Amino acid sequence: MKNYDAIVIGGGPAGSTAASVLAMHGRNVVLLEKEKFPRYHIGESLLPFGFFTMERIGMLAKMKGSQFVKKFSVQFITTDGRSSVPFYFHTHLRHEAAQTWQVLRSELDQMLLDNAREKGATVIEEITVRDAIREGSAIKGVKAVDKNGEAHEFHAPVTIDASGRDAFFITRNGWKIRDPYLNKIAVWTYYKGAKRDPGIDEGATTVAYVPEKGWFWYIPLAGDVVSVGVVAEKDYLMRRTKDLKEIFYQEVDENVWIKEHLAIGEQFGPFRITGEYSYRSRHCAADGLILAGDAFAFLDPVFSSGVMLALRSGELAADAAHAALSDGDFSAERFTAYGAEFCKRIESMRRLVYAFYDHKFSFRDFIRKYPQLAGSVTDCLIGNWLVDFDPMYEAMREFAGNIPEPLQHGKPFIAESAAVQMEG
Repeated sequence: MKNYDAIVIGGGPAGSTAASVLAMHGRNVVLLEKEKFPRYHIGESLLPFGFFTMERIGMLAKMKGSQFVKKFSVQFITTDGRSSVPFYFHTHLRHEAAQTWQVLRSELDQMLLDNAREKGATVIEEITVRDAIREGSAIKGVKAVDKNGEAHEFHAPVTIDASGRDAFFITRNGWKIRDPYLNKIAVWTYYKGAKRDPGIDEGATTVAYVPEKGWFWYIPLAGDVVSVGVVAEKDYLMRRTKDLKEIFYQEVDENVWIKEHLAIGEQFGPFRITGEYSYRSRHCAADGLILAGDAFAFLDPVFSSGVMLALRSGELAADAAHAALSDGDFSAERFTAYGAEFCKRIESMRRLVYAFYDHKFSFRDFIRKYPQLAGSVTDCLIGNWLVDFDPMYEAMREFAGNIPEPLQHGKPFIAESAAVQMEG
């Protein structure tokens, strides 16, 4: 048995950030990661406001010294190849954070995990969490098995679940609630030598439309590599075939810009697929437990929000755990503010995702009618999610009729309240 102040499950951006922040607070923290890094992962485009979490945990010098492609903007392409005016981050954000990066996730995640080690966290790889240790309603640690099959117990008054889409506690507690509208799938691969736009646009994230409100991502990476994938409803993408290569190329033919940019390149590696994009946990925390990153919620990746949400939630969860340790109070109620702030950030972006998928919505038309709201759109796209977006979304309702109200779930699991409800 091993005793710590805090346990972090998962070594991705949320878990590594949480472990770094806790170690910087002087806490004795252990991070348990089931895989051996580096390992492959999708989600390669960062948002500008991730800068501030990176700065806090001492990652900026490493990012600036990396070979990652610099990203200054995002642009949107119609099916016939017409481009929107790019959303340049520096026109709205007068800060060095306006330049961010397109990353190879195996390298970024290794850098973040090594950073947690440097900050003083104990990092154990190739160890799989199998069960929680409970005392009444409280989580008091976890049971795990290493690569040799040896069992271990880790004890701590607070555990942060950052296990990614494995979602350890969501899965075991039946807390996952899918977003009924954002149920897309993605098929993607990589190209070498594909076309890049010139100058400052070379590292831009491109979102290129295909019919039925599907879209391609086109993300330039280091080494003359491009990550390219298509996202849409399963029934649409698989309307003719289930072969991933055939699905990919049938959609390439649906967008002039994508077809032209890929024509000079060479595809390599497998064609990959994933689905069940958007969900949120019924609860953000319980007694002795906080959920962070994809282990709490995942949002459709059209605006590259995943890593940003992971970084920020890891930071917020670590601060909440540190405060709980300082007060000696690990009750679910005390994590209410954490859940509320994280949910507010998700909802800010979730509404824009809904607008994007509305057949009547166009960024071009919206900005043409409401040029004064271009700054609000850019704020949302760069990850500045705590500003007041209500005026922007009220105006968007003229173009998109499906902008949703905030989801009500995502609050802490209060054991006593739950017991009363069950008895009722």
